[in-house]
Amino acid sequence: MSLRIEKDSLGEVNVPSEMFWGAQTQRALDNFKISGIKFQREFIRALGIVKRAAADANIRLGLLDPELGKEIMEVAYEIIKGDLDEQFPLDVFQTGSGTSFNMNANEVIANRVNVKLGKKPGSKFPVHPNDHVNMGQSSNDVIPTAIHIAIAEIVSWFLLPSLALLQESLELKRDEFDEIVKLGRTHLQDAIPVRLGQEFGGYAEMIKKSIKRIETGLEGLMELALGGTAVGTGLNTHSDFPEIAIQVISDLTNIKFSEASDHFEAQSNKDSVVFMSSAYKTLAVSLSKIANDIRWAGSGPFGGIGELILPEVQPGSSIMPGKINPVIPESVLQVSAKVIGNDTTITICGQSGNFQLNTMMPLIGFTSIESGLILTNGINTLREKCISGLKADISRCNELVEKSLAMVTSLTPEIGYDAASNIAKEAYLTGRTIREILKEKNLIEKKKIEELLDPMKMTGK
Repeated sequence: MSLRIEKDSLGEVNVPSEMFWGAQTQRALDNFKISGIKFQREFIRALGIVKRAAADANIRLGLLDPELGKEIMEVAYEIIKGDLDEQFPLDVFQTGSGTSFNMNANEVIANRVNVKLGKKPGSKFPVHPNDHVNMGQSSNDVIPTAIHIAIAEIVSWFLLPSLALLQESLELKRDEFDEIVKLGRTHLQDAIPVRLGQEFGGYAEMIKKSIKRIETGLEGLMELALGGTAVGTGLNTHSDFPEIAIQVISDLTNIKFSEASDHFEAQSNKDSVVFMSSAYKTLAVSLSKIANDIRWAGSGPFGGIGELILPEVQPGSSIMPGKINPVIPESVLQVSAKVIGNDTTITICGQSGNFQLNTMMPLIGFTSIESGLILTNGINTLREKCISGLKADISRCNELVEKSLAMVTSLTPEIGYDAASNIAKEAYLTGRTIREILKEKNLIEKKKIEELLDPMKMTGK
């Protein structure tokens, strides 16, 4: 591999000749050989959006040469499209401000433009990574801005639409299963009957409420830190820069962003990201509940509950032929566990930093983006490969209801709690149904028995 020499304030650095990054990126690459984990495409795209918007704004303000500015904007667009992803090699675990990421983008854009204009990489002429590409910016406002953009795009264009489709799919199952009565369960023990549709209606409502929580979280992400520069005072940036640049960002993303109402708040803490993470966590808890219920209800086929029939998507065992496992709910449970763990990480990151700067921005950004992405993919997988193909075993549902001791509950107003308890005990000891024992004892006329033990009426229908 051939090398070229680039310089920064600390001296000379060897950089791979074929790469557009420069000395500061290379130092970070050498310093932070920690995890091999790189930032996601969504964050790199967001960085490109910020750099394109900044150049556009500085051109309009008469601060940046239009020809050079257009070249910067074109290369930034290459970053947005993903054409230069190989030029972003840095480990997530690095300087807490994310300065290395910002300089990575600045150096790549400057070198790429200079090469296009016939100059050598590292020449910093005619485009300088700091003076031109980073004009009116600081890592301390660029990185939180890019984080907000990346999360907002994931939530707006992927997560919320996926949740809406999941809610719709659950509502379809609610309607499809509305006439099916099944055994209710509390404490994993038999309870009075419910309709299978009522269960799925509850799941749909859980997702509906998660959508509202996430939409509320999205509101906080609409405020961008851009324009605050190093500490929130806006030093070295034009007073009109943030308004113009953020309008460009809104146009590029089709999301209505605005300037932070208080730049000191926007840069010194990451409460908006922490809040969104808590909404992610709540969604993950709901998804865990739904996935667990489905796999328990589908357990069997002979030794379990067996009320639901899950789609068969792959063989379940390397040793037991014919075994089919609830692999889709299991994958969603793992997604949920990861998101819940990520929320702890994000919470710790959110409380870390002193005075004017949060110093765990790379990790809080990476983890938040990860949660949004895996939630989206997990939700799509659950809907497409499990929920949409779910079927009910109606005969099994009826069988469990009829055999249940909980059927005795509807007798209490008629014969009293103690007498009803005695009938339940006898049914348990003899293995007979509540209906059979009632008919034998003639405690209630037969017509009344059928009325009291009508499971559909017990569900409130």
